[in-house]
Amino acid sequence: MDVTHDEEAVAGALARARAHSPFLKLQIGNFPDVTQALEGGRIGDAIEIARRAGEGADSVQSALRRERSAVALALGIGDLAGALSLEAVVEELSDLADRALEQALSEAFEARTPGAQHSGFSIIALGKLGSRELNYSSDVDLIFIFDPESLPLRPREEPGQAAVRIGQRVIDTLQKRDGDGYVFRVDLRLRPSPEVTPIALSVNAAISYYESAALPWERAAFIRARVAAGDRALGQYFLEAIHPFLWRRSLDFGALEELQSITRRIRDHYSQGQVFGPGFDLKRGRGGIREIEFYAQIHQLIHGGRDRALRAPATLDALQLLAEAKRIPEDVAATLAGAYRLHRTIEHRLQMVDDRQTHSLPSDRAALDNIARLHGLADGQALVALLQPHVQAVEDIYGSLTLGDRDGLLPRGAEALEARLAQAGFEDPVAARLRIESWRSGAARSLRSPAAAEAFEAMLPALIDSFGASPDSMRAMNRFDDVVTRLPSGVNFYRLLQARPGLTQILATVLSHAPALAEQLGRRPELLDGLIDATAFAPAAEVGELAAELARSEREGEDYQILLDRVRRRVNERRFALGVQLVTGRSDPLEVAAGYARVAEAAIQVLAGATIQEFERRHGRVPGSELVIMGLGRLGGEALTHASDLDLVYLFTGTHEAQSDGSKPLGATDYFNRLAQRVTAALSVPTAAGPLYEVDTRLRPSGKDGFLAVSLVSFERYQKESAWTWEHMALTRARPVFGSDAAKAKLQRIIDATLRTEWDGQRLLADAVEMRREMARHKPPKGPFDIKLGEGGLVDLEFAVHVLQLTHGTALKPQLDPAVAELVAEGHAPLEMIEAHRLLTRMLVTMRLVSPASAEPPAASQQLVARACGLQDWNELLAAHDDARHSVLTFWRKVAGEAAE
Repeated sequence: MDVTHDEEAVAGALARARAHSPFLKLQIGNFPDVTQALEGGRIGDAIEIARRAGEGADSVQSALRRERSAVALALGIGDLAGALSLEAVVEELSDLADRALEQALSEAFEARTPGAQHSGFSIIALGKLGSRELNYSSDVDLIFIFDPESLPLRPREEPGQAAVRIGQRVIDTLQKRDGDGYVFRVDLRLRPSPEVTPIALSVNAAISYYESAALPWERAAFIRARVAAGDRALGQYFLEAIHPFLWRRSLDFGALEELQSITRRIRDHYSQGQVFGPGFDLKRGRGGIREIEFYAQIHQLIHGGRDRALRAPATLDALQLLAEAKRIPEDVAATLAGAYRLHRTIEHRLQMVDDRQTHSLPSDRAALDNIARLHGLADGQALVALLQPHVQAVEDIYGSLTLGDRDGLLPRGAEALEARLAQAGFEDPVAARLRIESWRSGAARSLRSPAAAEAFEAMLPALIDSFGASPDSMRAMNRFDDVVTRLPSGVNFYRLLQARPGLTQILATVLSHAPALAEQLGRRPELLDGLIDATAFAPAAEVGELAAELARSEREGEDYQILLDRVRRRVNERRFALGVQLVTGRSDPLEVAAGYARVAEAAIQVLAGATIQEFERRHGRVPGSELVIMGLGRLGGEALTHASDLDLVYLFTGTHEAQSDGSKPLGATDYFNRLAQRVTAALSVPTAAGPLYEVDTRLRPSGKDGFLAVSLVSFERYQKESAWTWEHMALTRARPVFGSDAAKAKLQRIIDATLRTEWDGQRLLADAVEMRREMARHKPPKGPFDIKLGEGGLVDLEFAVHVLQLTHGTALKPQLDPAVAELVAEGHAPLEMIEAHRLLTRMLVTMRLVSPASAEPPAASQQLVARACGLQDWNELLAAHDDARHSVLTFWRKVAGEAAE
């Protein structure tokens, strides 16, 4: 490089470097031959000497480190002296990086496979290295591509393993520090899906990604892509293969708007660096380097598909070409180019001080003065004054860049979008705007295809209006984000919302008030499909009708696994619809609880029946025997909540001495225990269609120490001879839920006979009081609105009812509501227990959806809970709740007090 300059200018640069740049001062001492050439004004000679600074080093790593430090010295002084343009500095730095990459890669090949051809591995440069505009102290943005067919391998080594090891050795060579410093920091985060992919990708996998799944911002990144080192043919093949992904003849406003969206998000994220002055971020700030780059890239993407001449990777070249082609005004191009040169020059001054990759003006006055004096200015105030008009000009130019808002859709510009969101009712339109911009970024898989993005934009206005009208608009929006991010494909879902605006109102209500339903919807957004039919808002059908519908196959010869998936989908649709009925005020929580129970019983009938058929194919049947299932707890009482477990006991008719008649025969006990395990799995194990129910079998005879399934004879004997008081109390809510009519009738007779046993009333009371005391000790209330476990809650009421049922042998119904009513009618319980039980049950069923953690519901949801419980407002509900708890506690204490008499 033939560059000379007067010795006085260079001497001034050297003096400033020694005074204000510890890094350059160190290199001046380390490389006296480079310094000597500089002192003579021979900048070109100094650069040539610096390029040879690594000669004679004992390793490639050491040679590269020395060369990099020497070149940094020569370029830094040449820059400070005004002898080198910005273009000359960044191109020389980029050439240095290319040489370093090539040598590091060659060293990696030789160390691993000596003498083998250096093929099958290509290094693609992006970012500023890709456009040959590298910073003075910069990362290098790279993608490692390999060809499994031509990559040299060690014995028994897979190509993917070899490529990762080669790539890692290159990284180590470049960025590990020693006494000579480092060469370059390596950044691989621009590769496809960096959080999950290896550091090196096969060429075909990389091509597939960019053809099918790449995000809009990645198009802009590849404007500056080039082969920097390695197998040139392989790298060029990759870049040509993805060429259609980058340059499109038709305009893609989604991709263009995404670039503007990125800038807005950067402005918000780096808010501390946005205010011009000390601390300003020259790269990311408003009016900074990135806005100049994006301005050029947006116009390149718009016009470069049809005009190949506009595809220049370097920013200054792009601005000039765009102006010459009349795509942007010449004065705009000149203003942006001047600002770019100044911004990048001052950015280099920031990095020269300590060789740090920094882009922000120092906030500290002394440090800012130091930067200014390194540049040749009097102080930091002069530096800020120098930059200010250029920063303002860029901010104005980029801020005026709009691509237009299409009719009926939400605006794209930040101010217009925030105004629209405020109009819709959002209290924090800035937060809402940021959320929308994150969706528009295309980061979510469900929004990456053009069709999905178009459908999303079409339904977004109605959705935003519904969310804005909801009591907690941002909560609804944030929960909708879970749906958007979890959807594998969103076209149909977004089109559904567009076609059915009424669904958006339901969706807003669910997402605002019901975290349990929102979480379910986040896992399975297709649940919303089930609300299209008006029957979704009707009470749940009777068990037989539900079971017939659940069992209906969509094709002949359906295998067992498909049946499990199908039943899960249909059951969860009905559970979801019942929850929606509640939160939208269309059904009484008591009816919803009964509906949950009918759906669960239908699911048991269908899944148990299918599991038995599947089991019989291998093990046959046990003659004279069949499986019977007993439901207890809330299932037995036909009043489930959204979150209820299924308390089940498995029994079988016949004798345990019998044996099955299949190809792999089993004794009856073994047969039905294995079968019971399969039924439990059918009801509880998640499949591709998601989870279903938690199953609790601890209420079986002898609890967890007993067999999972026992004969009816054994069960009857256990109840007569061995059962504990708590087991008899649990039996008050038992009923058969699966089996033939004859088997269920036989089980019911055993239940009835057991419950009508002559009880030792004093012992029964004492045991019940002790059990309640132990429960309070080991299972304290989860929160102030734990409707079950808190004092005067449903558990206290249930204990009192069960003690009275067994003591008096009356009101022996598994459903609590008629049982309480009968106890009241017979004078065993006060009249207020009827309404207390109904209120607490309504609260429990509602709170399981609205506040699963038993905390006070959010203020926005309190009116919903009050309305569901039949009261005017939250304060009225609180008063009624307190009265009910007090009444129940008094009732339980009166019953329990008899144990002490």
